[in-house]
Amino acid sequence: MSDPDRVMVVDVEATCWEKRPPPGQHSEIIEIGVCVFNLKTSMPGLSVSILVKPERSKISPFCTQLTTLTQEVVDSGISFAAACARLESAFASKQHLWVSWGSYDARMFRDQCAGFGVAYPFSDQHVNLKRVFANRLNNKKQIGMAAALTMCDLSLNGIHHRGGDDAYNIARILGVLVKRFGLEVLATPLVES
Repeated sequence: MSDPDRVMVVDVEATCWEKRPPPGQHSEIIEIGVCVFNLKTSMPGLSVSILVKPERSKISPFCTQLTTLTQEVVDSGISFAAACARLESAFASKQHLWVSWGSYDARMFRDQCAGFGVAYPFSDQHVNLKRVFANRLNNKKQIGMAAALTMCDLSLNGIHHRGGDDAYNIARILGVLVKRFGLEVLATPLVES
């Protein structure tokens, strides 16, 4: 990794439906939230939101209700390929350990990269912070990010289910874990590839 004092915290939002997707539509990433976490200070930096214009689906009313994102908003976004390129150019994403709340984000990126023929923009060093939190603070029971914030005596900043805001909140939880348990919370065997 080029900067061992930085970790990327990533959260994605994707098209979704209350039930099944309409025929011919597939869930895809519509927002990528990134927050760079400083391991020396145990503090999150500013969060960034990258809007991604969907190519295989439309925003449903359910998706708008959950995320606040509308079709008009995501239509102003960039392509998935351009978003992946931006992760590499702006954040050196292939050179850093990265963290997400659960395995969903990593799975969505791997699936969408394969489906779109786009190079995977991250290193293979991924930490499922939801699992780490469960193992360290919640008797191995995995819970949602909002519940974890409450357990850490932190309030939710921003809008839940918006990529940039969620990435920032996940970074705040990471800060609590690093302060309580040290950097080993990011070490093997809790690192997933």
